[in-house]
Amino acid sequence: MFEDEFGLSFSEAVGSTWAPQGHPPFLKRLGKYRREVSTLVGLTITGKVFKRHFKGSINSENVIEGLEHFQRHLRRPFILIWDHSRTHLSRSVKHYLAQHPEIHIEFLPAYAPELNPEEFCHGNVKCRLTNAVFLSTPEIRQTLDRGFARLRRRPDLLLAFFHHAGLSLNQLW
Repeated sequence: MFEDEFGLSFSEAVGSTWAPQGHPPFLKRLGKYRREVSTLVGLTITGKVFKRHFKGSINSENVIEGLEHFQRHLRRPFILIWDHSRTHLSRSVKHYLAQHPEIHIEFLPAYAPELNPEEFCHGNVKCRLTNAVFLSTPEIRQTLDRGFARLRRRPDLLLAFFHHAGLSLNQLW
């Protein structure tokens, strides 16, 4: 399973759009937090996408909760491939992993997000949210849920994410 996290706020970047010259579009954004919702996502070579949403930025306790979520759904030992995030290297996460030998950890090289197919997975979901105006946190979560549900129905896209990361899968298992 490839794992990564990303955040979304009410003040996401505005994408380019068509507007009369001299009259740029105006999107009113709400929100007080830098990250309103953070999502921890796992992508397996079988094409399964697991996610867990959290309020604010992700911390070590959230990572542990996400790992428990993965374990409940996979119900067997697995290899977890992730980056060198501070939360992944925290004392509490290391302690949790030491107690769960059924999770084997492999690290991606530093500064190499292009090697993680999950980056393209959440990037695809986030790209479709360009210029979206959210009125509430539950609306953000629902929109993210719809985006990941769409990806689950598109094994061709998931396979393309693996190919783009340089992994030569012929099919999703």
